[in-house]
Amino acid sequence: MSKAFTPTAARPGVITGNDLREGFNVWMCDDGWTPDPLQATLFEDEAIAELALLQAIGQADRVVGPYLVEAKRGPDGPLPVHFREEFRQRGPSNYFHGIQADRQSGAQKTESPHV
Repeated sequence: MSKAFTPTAARPGVITGNDLREGFNVWMCDDGWTPDPLQATLFEDEAIAELALLQAIGQADRVVGPYLVEAKRGPDGPLPVHFREEFRQRGPSNYFHGIQADRQSGAQKTESPHV
């Protein structure tokens, strides 16, 4: 387990990685893996998180690069604490979202049609 982050009750964490076949971000949940980060298992105990991470690493036929990351409790499930994880939850970077979408929608509103 990474020593950069150790989950506690005050600073819980989730385990995330990438689906081997699809390449999408997934989060460890009670019954396996989910593409919905709100369904992720929230770990508050270092020993339990370490065992779960070892289990995730052992699933190399399903998940690539699993790691533990800090999260916070939200009303509907775990929420990201760091920008990187917030960005990962939006989906692959080849999706049209964020600043690219904002700029495009603004350009469409002000730009006249080309002939």
